[in-house]
Amino acid sequence: MSLKNTLKKYRHKFCFVLFLILLEAGLSILFPLFIGYAIDDAINRNHQGAICLGLLGLAVLIIGVGRRVFDSRFYAKVYQSIGTSAISSIKNHVPSKKSARLGMIRELVEFLENALPELISNIIGLIGVIGIIATLNLNAFYGSLITTFVIFLIYWVSSTKTIKLNKSSNDEFEKQVDVISKNDEKELNLHLRAMMKWNIKLSDLEAINFSISWMVLIAFLVASIVISVDDGIVKYGALFSFIMYVFQYMENVVNLPLFYQNWLRLQEIRERLIES
Repeated sequence: MSLKNTLKKYRHKFCFVLFLILLEAGLSILFPLFIGYAIDDAINRNHQGAICLGLLGLAVLIIGVGRRVFDSRFYAKVYQSIGTSAISSIKNHVPSKKSARLGMIRELVEFLENALPELISNIIGLIGVIGIIATLNLNAFYGSLITTFVIFLIYWVSSTKTIKLNKSSNDEFEKQVDVISKNDEKELNLHLRAMMKWNIKLSDLEAINFSISWMVLIAFLVASIVISVDDGIVKYGALFSFIMYVFQYMENVVNLPLFYQNWLRLQEIRERLIES
């Protein structure tokens, strides 16, 4: 059973998972705004803002914990369905290939269970935060759009190399069980060295991309603080909320390219599963 057919089989449960993810992400966007209200109310000796902040935190906790408890059981069934079908459909009987593919399927399901909620939260968070920044300061809003474009351009340029490195790493991974079964120390050493070589190259590429992206984000942060003060945001609560939204924007932007790289790797895995 393919991933698409499996999700279709469990479509009602999958839609419920997506609903909880969207609800949790939507409420989480409100934290900086509620913190700002709480600060301004506290300065005026009013506790209403703090109470609302506490209720928001409690709601996010209940929804988040409930979703994770449901997710673990739901995706266990998805993994079982896809794994049984995909492994039994491999025409040859090479244990190494089947073992590697089973690990790749697990990686695919773990993306749905763990990374997909974060991806959706990041996308909603990014759109929501940029929208709120636009209401607080238009110059910072334009700056956030330019910054987002530059960062995604950095990762897009290196996408072809990322795909090649992932393919080489997975090719070597599929040999692992056969290499171990031969009980040859020299061959095992060569295999592990090859695995580490591809991991190091992927890590080095990520380090370069992240370093450039982080410098762009720091420049945006400094410029945003200067611009906001120059444009007249002087109330403590409003200024604090604005800076927190800029930080939240930075977190969302710096994480999204990581999901893109993960998606590139899963596309390569998906092609292997289709081939089998």
